[in-house]
Amino acid sequence: MIVVVGSLNVDIVVPVPHHPRPGETVLGGDHARHPGGKGANQAVAAVLMGALVAMVGRVGDDDEGEFLLGALEGTGVAIDDVLVSRDAPSGIALITVDAEGENAIVVSPGANARLTVSDVEGAAGLIERAEVVLLQLEVPLAAVERAVQLARGTVILNPAPAAQLPGALLDEVDVLVPNRGELELLSGGGGDVVASARRLRPGQVVVTLGARGAVVVSGDAAEEVPGHAVEAVDTTAAGDCFCGALAAGLDEGLGLAAAARRANAAAALSTTRRGAQPSLPTRVELDSFNMSPGERGSC
Repeated sequence: MIVVVGSLNVDIVVPVPHHPRPGETVLGGDHARHPGGKGANQAVAAVLMGALVAMVGRVGDDDEGEFLLGALEGTGVAIDDVLVSRDAPSGIALITVDAEGENAIVVSPGANARLTVSDVEGAAGLIERAEVVLLQLEVPLAAVERAVQLARGTVILNPAPAAQLPGALLDEVDVLVPNRGELELLSGGGGDVVASARRLRPGQVVVTLGARGAVVVSGDAAEEVPGHAVEAVDTTAAGDCFCGALAAGLDEGLGLAAAARRANAAAALSTTRRGAQPSLPTRVELDSFNMSPGERGSC
């Protein structure tokens, strides 16, 4: 079983010819409303890969909260430990997607920012039983730290949005999954991806590199996972898709490199469709996808 401790947001997505500069107004296309949030996206990505998944988080006591809970429950994610805040609205993400499929996102956390250590401790039995605990940084760091302390299985941390993290937390993480920008912030500099990953405390780091694929660094070993040739229309939630599929692979018993290769293909496939959760592929779709790496893709 996988337990995801993280955020749930309603995504308001607007296609634009280009992302606005400061002070600029850009006329976009018709907006769309989708269920999202890094935590919820990763939970759905994992359950669509065939994993048993439970979510720990918070929504507001509003229509958006009902929408988010219904979307999760509809995919098969267990929502018994998603709590309802009476004093805050549900989280919302405002997303623009340009003609190249690249996105820019502003998040209003709302109820996500009210997830407490006590909330996490209320789900202690669930977290302790999980084979994999998957976390991100769209909820308070104290809640993330407590979930890591409670976990008995494999701990995966996607350090997004990018933030400096205490060494004590990184010491308890089994698999860190940053993108290149997050890696640079955590490692204290740019340069070689493998060298930067090895400067971090976790023994296993999977760095996602967008169209280039990913790099798996485990101790002294490093393996490149090339990107896939796809026509990307929207990269929203591609990284979340990668994390959820990676967690599902590890929960299934795959080695880290094999799980990363499958996650990379799932993420590439997700970029061929618009939206966050609506773009996430099923296991059947992934199995029929051309898994051979190409010159371009996305993860």
